[in-house]
Amino acid sequence: MNDQDFKSPLHKMVCTSETDLWNDSCSIQELSYAIEHGAAGATSNPIIAGEVLHKEMHLWKDRIKEIIAEMPAATEDEVTWKVVEEISVKAAELLMPVFDREQGRKGRLSIQTDPRFYRDAERIVQQAVHFDGLAPNIIVKIPVTKAGIAAIEEATYRGVSINATVCFSVPQSLAVAEAVEKGLTRREKDGKDISRMGPVCTIMVGRLDDWLKVIANRDDIVTEPHFTEWAGVAAMKKAYGKYKQRGYRLRLLSAATRNHMHWSEFIGGDVVVTLTHEWQRRFIASDVEVIPRMDTPVDPQIVDGLSTKFAEFRRSYDENGMTIDEFDNYGPNVRTLRQFIAGYHDLVGTIRDLMLPNPDI
Repeated sequence: MNDQDFKSPLHKMVCTSETDLWNDSCSIQELSYAIEHGAAGATSNPIIAGEVLHKEMHLWKDRIKEIIAEMPAATEDEVTWKVVEEISVKAAELLMPVFDREQGRKGRLSIQTDPRFYRDAERIVQQAVHFDGLAPNIIVKIPVTKAGIAAIEEATYRGVSINATVCFSVPQSLAVAEAVEKGLTRREKDGKDISRMGPVCTIMVGRLDDWLKVIANRDDIVTEPHFTEWAGVAAMKKAYGKYKQRGYRLRLLSAATRNHMHWSEFIGGDVVVTLTHEWQRRFIASDVEVIPRMDTPVDPQIVDGLSTKFAEFRRSYDENGMTIDEFDNYGPNVRTLRQFIAGYHDLVGTIRDLMLPNPDI
């Protein structure tokens, strides 16, 4: 096949390698576009759900008003989660043909557990099991906190395909893999089916880059400007090597794109690359060559430079750089959880405006 046989560079990637594309949104319009270019999954969280309503309120306003009427005693939170569930199920329907074709390995829609539960494993598991029942191809996002690791094992044991989120580092990704393996092994021991489960572990590569730039500004660290653009790539590639070496039964997924390396450097790997609609359009129009790079190591000079200058990079890159007990206070975790929780409150505010329209406007 030649390049004329592919719809786009993204389509070429999914057709010529093990690397999958997911849409970093549950917007119906954006997901439909992504599926045309080979997407095999999609994701949502409170911020994304809010963005969907901002972009597609004309598709949802009447239904949200119906939900409010159908749940006359419901709190704002209860109405909000009902709306999130329906948005997610609608997107999941678009991915069912892929899910059926790939027997559960692909074609999933991620829905995120309440970010406010990050310290409570039991509540995370309860919500994960509930979400799992919304559609056959749901995958549930659980944060990689101390409680989240415990929840990942238990949810996996209960048959939930998990997507570990709020994860930025090699130690976190390995802790996730071990928790998933324990859950799968317990399930197998009890004679429960795992054949259609498709767990993944997200590494938010761009947010690790962001964190090192914050540290550089805070601590007056001077380094080669391009070094910090490679931190997330280095962590992803190291974790990928460990996953392959140890035979873990879940895939890595890259998220939080900040530059083309957060796509191009992972081509060829048995991984998922999650891209927003904006980055998809940018890469489709780019001249970046679609060739395998996943097994190409990051320049040792870059890794050494980051390790020398940034204790936070060593903490993120070294296999034993953090214990599970340290995850909750890890800078990128704190920053991202705060953002997700704020995004959730913004989403509730959007629902509130429909439940209690401002009479002064």
